[in-house]
Formats: sequence, C-alpha cells, structure tokens
Amino acid sequence: MTYLWVKWIHILASTLLFGTGLGIAFFMWLAHLRGDARVIAATARTVVIADACFTAPAVVVQLGSGLWLTHLLGLPLDVFWVKAALVLFFVIGVCWLPVLWLQVRARDLAAQAATTGAPLPPAYHRAMRWWFWFGWPAFISVIAIFWLMVVKPA
Repeated sequence: MTYLWVKWIHILASTLLFGTGLGIAFFMWLAHLRGDARVIAATARTVVIADACFTAPAVVVQLGSGLWLTHLLGLPLDVFWVKAALVLFFVIGVCWLPVLWLQVRARDLAAQAATTGAPLPPAYHRAMRWWFWFGWPAFISVIAIFWLMVVKPA
C-alpha cells in the first residue's frame, strides 16, 4: 500500500513539474514576444511566484519520491534507467537554476523599463536569449525521464 501512495505522489509531482514548467515557459515566451515591458514585468512576476510555489516543491518531492520508490522496490541506483533518470534530473537542475535567476532578471529589467517608459534594454534581451536556450535541454530531459519511467529500458 505504501508503494502505491508513493508512486501516486511521484506521478503527481512529475505531472505538476512538467505542466507548470511548460505553462511558465509558454506565458513567459508569449509576454516576451509582445515586447511590452509592462506585460513582461507582470507576467514575469507571476512566473517567478509560480516557480517558487509549484516548481520548486515539485522538484524536491519528485526526487524524494523517486528515491523512495527505488528503495521500496529494492532497485540499485546503478540500474540503467534509474541512473539515466538521475543524470537527466541533474541536467534539469543545472538548466533550471539559471532560468530562475534569468526570470527574476528579466522581471526586474522589464519593470524598470515600464516604470521609466524606456525601451527594454539589451540586458533584458540577453537574459531572454539565455532563458530560451537553457529551457530546451531541461524540457527535453523532462520528456526523456517520462520515457525512461514508462519504458524502463535495461
């Protein structure tokens, strides 16, 4: 019975992590494409809050429940699909931490531009370019982890 509860929590955290991440990226990118500093600042404010409220806790629950499941199943961490998922989880973290900082940076730069009526500065556009390119490996890694969890290749 414990296994089923932990598995349910793990799947729920996976879904929350993927859905929230995809939603955040979608809304942040759409705001960026509008080019309106006020819209970007407002959207980025919400995105930063969503990452703190949903994504960060889901990351912790995801890792903890995954490790708990391996323990409950007696799976060593060097089983290929488990090890691959952990490596990809690390890749996601390496990409996600800068993305968090870049979202805060974009929010602050857009808010400053909106307050002063100035155009978005080059630093904002640099931050968003980096945000975009860090997002892809993280997104692909999440998809790969879902595949590993379902297929469990040897």
